[in-house]
This record gives sequence, structure tokens and C-alpha cells, in this order.
Amino acid sequence: MLQLLHIENIAVIEEADITFCRGFNALTGETGAGKSIVIDAMGAVLGQRTSRDLIRTGAAKAFVSALFIDVPALPALDENGISAEGGELLLQREIYGDGKNACRANGRPITVAQLRQIGSGLLNIHGQHDGQLLLDEERHCDYLDSFGRIAPQLEAYQVCYRSLEEIRRKIRGLRMDEAERERRVDALQHQIEEIERAELRPGEEEELLERRNVLRNSEKFLSAVRGASFYLSGDEDSTGAVALLEEAESALTGARGLGDQFSQLAQRLSALRSEAWDIAETVRDMEGSYDFSPGELDAIESRTDLIYRLKKKYGATVEDVLAFLDKSREELDRIQFADDTIARLEKEQEKAQRKVEKAAETLTEARKAAAAVLEARIQEELRQLDMPKVRFAICFAQREPGETGADEVRFLMSANVGEDLKPIQKIASGGELARIMLALKNVLAENESVGTMVFDEVDTGVSGRAAQKVAEKLAQVSRTKQVLCVTHLPQLAAMADTHFSVEKGERGGRTYTRVVELNRQQRQQELARLTGGSHVTEAQLTGAEELIRAAEGYKAEHGLRNAENV
Repeated sequence: MLQLLHIENIAVIEEADITFCRGFNALTGETGAGKSIVIDAMGAVLGQRTSRDLIRTGAAKAFVSALFIDVPALPALDENGISAEGGELLLQREIYGDGKNACRANGRPITVAQLRQIGSGLLNIHGQHDGQLLLDEERHCDYLDSFGRIAPQLEAYQVCYRSLEEIRRKIRGLRMDEAERERRVDALQHQIEEIERAELRPGEEEELLERRNVLRNSEKFLSAVRGASFYLSGDEDSTGAVALLEEAESALTGARGLGDQFSQLAQRLSALRSEAWDIAETVRDMEGSYDFSPGELDAIESRTDLIYRLKKKYGATVEDVLAFLDKSREELDRIQFADDTIARLEKEQEKAQRKVEKAAETLTEARKAAAAVLEARIQEELRQLDMPKVRFAICFAQREPGETGADEVRFLMSANVGEDLKPIQKIASGGELARIMLALKNVLAENESVGTMVFDEVDTGVSGRAAQKVAEKLAQVSRTKQVLCVTHLPQLAAMADTHFSVEKGERGGRTYTRVVELNRQQRQQELARLTGGSHVTEAQLTGAEELIRAAEGYKAEHGLRNAENV
């Protein structure tokens, strides 16, 4: 459950600490006082999308933190390496004017996406406009799947469906008209022949460039090599370094017996002479290898130009050009043998189609079984919400198999006895939509581990007896989950275990909002205001006290929590 919400610089709230209790918590206040801002702050700390406009004017950043207690084992915590020791979890989020965010969970830095993943398992917000989602028939199947926990059957179906779609994609790619096929075959054959004529091989370009560099600098290479050879080996008229070193070695060899010094010098000179001889041989070999034919450089220039033109058409490197050649050959084979391939794929398509149909049937059966249970549950919820004569039904129609199955699911209702079932959007009033959505939320929440449910003006379009039934339903929900409710109805506020007032004022030319927990006398004043407006009379105060007592009596009769034992 959410124990403490701390808010800094969110819209008109400069700073606020709200300590929520178990059971039913209500927030009331004048229109525009900032009740929905509290809900926005909750959404922000749970990782929902926010705007920089949420930051209070003049502030560099906004900050929200939420302390949750009795946190269950959530997969999202384990996946992100976060420990909720003792069942406590502190979520924090800083929002900066440049759009950046800093998020933490128990002090550990996390991303907004991770914050949203964690928050989805802690708290569920039912906003003012969620009732309109019931009008979107494309969401009805999602609601049913969520209630019936159809995910395994849906996933099995989608594996089959995607396999079928892949086969269809391959067939579409192979089917083309005859003129287009001939054009493509001609283009591929031209490309293949052009590359094959070049007889490219991997690494060839690097070798050519290296040889071209040698040829372009042949005079420098020959001059250097011949000079080195002359000084090392000499010629007919002069003695080279190798011969001189050999003579020096011979001179020292006769003096080896005169002492270790001469022996060491002779050894060093021998090693030097051997190294010089080896270098001389290497230089002589290099001189022989620089045998340049007059047309070799022209041939290399022509070859590198051909490779350049091929690379410009088919790839950045010789290897890429060869890879393009392989792909072109494969495509040409596919086109030339397309009829055979299509025939084979069509047989695979028939098998995949049968698998899809079977998986779709299994999915439909699971949905219909879940629909029967959901209908009964919604009907019971609506009865408790003072809609006993409303009929609710889930209608199935078959459609072409798609990503989510072969079912078209619609929620239907009949508002009055004797009337036919019709789509909700055609007959439901605003108050009926609010109560149907509340019923659906309550039923779906039973399958969730979320410990806190937030209702932002769930009473829209509801009044009188229906309002009392909504209040009683929220009190019942609060037996198993913490309920936070923003409301304008005295019946809902009176049923709460803890009552907060959101108040707006001015100080120093700025607007400020504060959140105050009300005692019994203050609750009486606030309920009277909700009933009669700003001018509170004794009769209204008496009526407010009667509302509180009636709520306490209802909770005592039904074994629900009271404010004093929360």
C-alpha cells in the first residue's frame, strides 16, 4: 500500500506530505484546488509520461517520492536487481525543465521505463476519462483476455499466425507478372555476368594497391637497393662491408689465445659479419625481384579502375561485391524456379492455415468460457451499484484471423426491462458508463497483485441513490485493497476511513495548494460544503453528521474498517 506521498514543485503544490492509511482514503476540495494534481504526482512517481509544464513556475525541477509498505514479491523488482527488504519500497523521481529525469528505487538509480514497470505492479489509477474506453469496442477483447488470463492461448495462437503470415509473405514476394519477371531476370543476369567476368578474388585489391605503390616508386626502390648492395658486397673495383668484416674477423681469430678479451671480440665480430652477410643476401634478392615490365603499371591501373567501378555499383569492398554476386545468383534461382517454390509454399500454407484455425478455436473457447464468468461477475457488481435491471452481455462474432485471433468481441447492455441488448456507446449514460467501468475495474483487479487502487472522480455523472451504492462498493473494495478516491460527492467522502481536503490559497502573490487530513469536525464541515456550497447552515451540518454516522453504521454492519481502527 501507499503510505507516504511527498510532492515538491508540482504545478500549484510547492510542497506537500500526504500520509495515506489502509482502507478507503478520500480527497475532496473545490474545483481547481489541485486534487487531480495529486493524482498527476502519483502518476509521475510511477513512471507515467509527464510534461515539463508540470514543474511549478520559477522552480528548476519537480520532485515526487512515494513510500510503499507491505510490498509483495514483484518480478519487476527482481528483474531490475532491487531489494524491498522488510516489504518497504521508496520510489523517487526528479523532473527537470530540460526534459531530463532522475529516478531511483530504494536509492538505486533506474530509468523511467524501469520505474513504470515497477509502478504498474504497485498502484492502478482509474482516471476521469477511463469510462470512455468502454466505448472503444477494440478494447473489449483486451478486457476479456485480461480477466480470463488468456495470455497462454493467445500466445500459442500468435505463434501459429505469424508462421502463416511469413509463408504468405514469401509467396507474395515470388509472385510477379511475366513482364516484371523478365525485366528482373535480365537485370540479374547482366549483374552476374559483369561481376563474373571480372573474376574477383578476396584480398586482390589490397595486393594490387601495394604492387602499384611499388611500381610508381620503382626508381627510388632500385636506387636504394642497388646502393645498399654496393656498400655491402662491393664490386670488381672495391671491397664491400661484408668482405671487410670477414678480414677483420680473420685478423682477430689468430689472437684468441692471448686472452678472453680477444676471444669475445672475435665472437662479436663473427656475429656481426654473419648478420651483414644475411642482409646483403636479402638486398640482392630484393634487387632481383624488382623486375618491372613496361606495361605492368598500366595493367594494374586498369584492373584497379575496374574494381572501383564494380564497387561503386555493388558494394564498398571486393568482399561486398562477391556477396552481392551470391545474393543475385540466389534471387535468380528463386525467380527461375518460383513456380516450384510457390507450389511447395502453398502446401506449407495449407498446413499452417489449419494450425491457425485450430489455435483460433482453442482461443475462442477460452474466451467464451471467460465471458460467461465475466458476464455473471459484472451483473453482480452492477446489482450492487444500484443497476439491478441492467443486462450486460458479451457478444462474439467471427472475423478473418488476425494478430489477436478470429474473434470480434463486443460488450452489450440493456438499460431497461424489455429492451434489446445494444452496444454500450449507443445507450449508456455518463453515470452508467462510470458504474460499468467501476464494476469492470473491480473484477479485473481481483486478478492483479496491485495493492492500491486510485479513482479520480469515478463519480462523474452519478448522484443520489447511485452515489450511495458507489460509495458502498468502494468501501467493500477497500477490505482487500487500499482505495484512494478523488470525489465531489458527500456520500463517497463520508464512507472514507480517512478524509483529506485539498485547499488552494494565495501568499505573497503566488497560488499555493495544501493537503490537510481532516478530523471529525472538519469532515462534517467539508461534507456540508459538498452538500450545500460555500454557505453552510446548521441543517447541512446536521445532515453531514448523519451521513458520517450512516457510513459508520454500514461499515460496522458489513464488517468493514472504520476510521478509528485504521
